[in-house]
Amino acid sequence: MLSAHDLRFSYGRRRKVDVLTDFSWGVAAGKTTLLLGPNGAGKSTLHKLLSGFERPQRGAVTINGRSDRESLYRKVGWMPQEVQPARGLTVAEQVEYVAWLGGASSREARRRSATALEAVDLMDKHDVRADRVSGGQLRRVGLAQALVRNAPVLLLDEPTAGLDPAQALNFLSLLRGLDCPGGIVISTHQVSDLAEDVDRITVLADGVLRFDDDVAAFRQLGAGTEGAGSSLAQVFASMIGGGTH
Repeated sequence: MLSAHDLRFSYGRRRKVDVLTDFSWGVAAGKTTLLLGPNGAGKSTLHKLLSGFERPQRGAVTINGRSDRESLYRKVGWMPQEVQPARGLTVAEQVEYVAWLGGASSREARRRSATALEAVDLMDKHDVRADRVSGGQLRRVGLAQALVRNAPVLLLDEPTAGLDPAQALNFLSLLRGLDCPGGIVISTHQVSDLAEDVDRITVLADGVLRFDDDVAAFRQLGAGTEGAGSSLAQVFASMIGGGTH
């Protein structure tokens, strides 16, 4: 179980901007959660905190009751919104390096890299320099980096950002085949992108949870007298203030 407990996180020194304040939430084990929120809602910050990349200024993130960074690194796979190619490394070497950082031996890192690249259909690019693949392929490199840790929890930050429709469909088909017993969290601000492929929807706006329940409950919000026939996007927009946040 990956959980956030009373988190506080702010940016800036002189003029602090609070991103999360007294924030608590848990990843649903064995389920895929769609983390919705407008730009600037705190989604990426939450991903960084849950993965151990950032440390909260107050509160704690725990995985099975442990809050040390090593436990988070080993048990949480994270795909950031911006996937950066490592200068001078091939696709396979970049994924191997991430596995090695996660504690794998050099031999094990090579084995895991091959497995992860096969899972994302990139074996034909394994010896191509990472800075020479297409944008869609680089997104898949990012997914391979998250998978190579063999972590029970997977966090994906805007995984379809920058992909054309065909690439996005291929990417989503890869996600459907993943087995993560600790849960998968996919963040986006486009509710229609993934709603059919998830079990749970969580809405985050201004660092506050606005909704956290299954997809059926979210759809039901648009089925009232006034909102009959409302699309998921309209329900989401009304929940976050219709774009006035």
